[in-house]
Amino acid sequence: MLNRLKLGMAAVALAAAATTAQAQQAVNAICSTDLAWCELAAAEYTKATGVKVNQTRKATGEALAQLRAEASNPKTDIWWGGTGDPFLQAAEMGLLEPYRPAYMNDLHLWSIRQYATSANMVGGFYTAAIGFGWNTELLKKKKLAEPKCWKDLTDPKYKGEIEISHPASSGTAYTILAGLVQLMGEDAAFKYMRDLHKNVTSYTRSGTAQAKNVSKGEVSIGVSFIFGFDNETQQGFPVKSAAPCEGTGYEIGGIALIKGARNAAGGKAYYDWLMGPVGQQIGAKASSLQAPANKTFTPDKRIPKIENVRLVKYDFEKYGKSAERSRLIDRWRKEVEAAPKN
Repeated sequence: MLNRLKLGMAAVALAAAATTAQAQQAVNAICSTDLAWCELAAAEYTKATGVKVNQTRKATGEALAQLRAEASNPKTDIWWGGTGDPFLQAAEMGLLEPYRPAYMNDLHLWSIRQYATSANMVGGFYTAAIGFGWNTELLKKKKLAEPKCWKDLTDPKYKGEIEISHPASSGTAYTILAGLVQLMGEDAAFKYMRDLHKNVTSYTRSGTAQAKNVSKGEVSIGVSFIFGFDNETQQGFPVKSAAPCEGTGYEIGGIALIKGARNAAGGKAYYDWLMGPVGQQIGAKASSLQAPANKTFTPDKRIPKIENVRLVKYDFEKYGKSAERSRLIDRWRKEVEAAPKN
């Protein structure tokens, strides 16, 4: 009996050592939020723990495509940042591992709801509202009025002046698409987007490009998350922003562990750090000003107040499904992207 007890204790010790060793291995991550945040978070985590983070920055649509391609042999341990809809689609496809943190009471209700919506496979990492920003100097030079509402952007005077991202690759653009459908009704939203298409100069792969392109004067008006434009304003660039007067969509950024991950323990440790007070403050340090999920600290004063924005009643469960996403994007390709700009 004593020998069996010793063997049992040895087995427990070996299992614990194996888990610790696994957690100390390099973590393979995909990050879909702003590049500066991705890079700073990985660097700070390595500095704090000694664990290397092999991390690539990909737009959410591209990240989802990679995880699908890797499904039979996952090479990623954790995916974090970026709009939540593609995360919910990954959950639906069985690509993610359920995880309900012990610190759930430290999180805002909108974050907790994301866990409930996804059977604990997707956490709510941050939140932010869609809007538009513009370069004040360019608009003044071209004698164009500052837009305040969605309807303003379809005025022919803005032809070639607007940049937005592509919904097939960008979660931001899909959030815009799904938000407009919920705000206006589907047919009216697609008519609106065809009208807007006539004024769009380009559809970028990433939804984070617009703020920088507006601040550099490469385009007059961008449609993306408001916080990105506000960040450029705070850095001294001639940029202003607005939440559309009619109402707008918003995101709940995702965070998830990958099913079948090679370093599951390491991925979970990085996840917990990112969701904790230290990790959640990294965004503002990198001048990425989404509202954080963790409520146990005072957020950066520069973060826009989402309470001041008129938000649509966004149905994350419906518009987070892969079939709905595919249907809307297919319709967008046929009716909007393929439409003439004349």
